[in-house]
Amino acid sequence: MEDRGPVFDGIRIGRPATGALIEAGYASVEDLPDDLAQLLHLHGVGPTAVKRLGKARAKPGGGGR
Repeated sequence: MEDRGPVFDGIRIGRPATGALIEAGYASVEDLPDDLAQLLHLHGVGPTAVKRLGKARAKPGGGGR
C-alpha cells in the first residue's frame, strides 16, 4: 500500500488508517458510513481513528449528516 501520510481529510488519524480508508474508496469524512464502527474491519483502522473521525464529523462543517 502506498504511504498516504497520517492525515485524512484534515484529521490526523495515522498512516495505516489513512491508507486503509483511501484504499477502501473513501475520499472525505462525508464519504464515511453513518456507523463509523463499520470501519473497524479495515486493517489499519482502530478505535482511536474512529473516535477522531467521529469528533471531526460532529463539529460544525465537519461532514456531519
